[in-house]
Amino acid sequence: DLICKKLKLKPGMTVLDIGCGWGSLEKFAAEKYHVKVVGITVSKEQVRLARKLCKGLDVEIRLQDYRDLKKKFDCIVSVGMFEHVGYKNYRKFIKVVDCCLKDSSLFLLHTIGGNKSVVCLDPWIDKYIFPNSMLPSVNQITKASEGIFKLEDWHNFGTYYDKTLMAWHKNFNKNWDKIKISYNERFRRMWNYYLLSCAGSFRAHKNQLWQIVFSKIGSQVDYESIR
Repeated sequence: DLICKKLKLKPGMTVLDIGCGWGSLEKFAAEKYHVKVVGITVSKEQVRLARKLCKGLDVEIRLQDYRDLKKKFDCIVSVGMFEHVGYKNYRKFIKVVDCCLKDSSLFLLHTIGGNKSVVCLDPWIDKYIFPNSMLPSVNQITKASEGIFKLEDWHNFGTYYDKTLMAWHKNFNKNWDKIKISYNERFRRMWNYYLLSCAGSFRAHKNQLWQIVFSKIGSQVDYESIR
């Protein structure tokens, strides 16, 4: 709901979600705010489940690469996808968003970030969890958007992600007996290590979680921050 409020959603607006995951944001926005949502992902499994979740709603789920987008939208959002774009493609990503965003409209980028600019991720995470991913820095994001977007709001709530990860860890182990038929003991240890190590990185403020709101340079947007 916080994302929808930050985007100032109104009935009838068209919304693009780049990297839509399993479709939960699409479902929520369409049901509560009565907007038309297009969600794209490169995962066939996510497309299948997201379409099932959003059946009967004004939602379109596409199997599509963001670089192939052409149509313009009233607002654009991307949650947890920018970490998989790669530093060499940050500027390209921002340019695609710019081309697809109508004037005087908003773009919200939700991403985990790091305190330093890097060009690779932790080797263990890269091998076992998120291959070829990396965490952007403030400098990398602002450099990619410079001259294209105006920064309207930068919200950091990484402290809360520690609590989220610990809740996931608790739920995972609480329900292990129900799901262990599909996974082995090695996976259980790996997943616990992943969740706990990530929680520790947020607790130590090594990693951050950002929601950044942009508008086009030159657009007539009077933005008030939402918390």
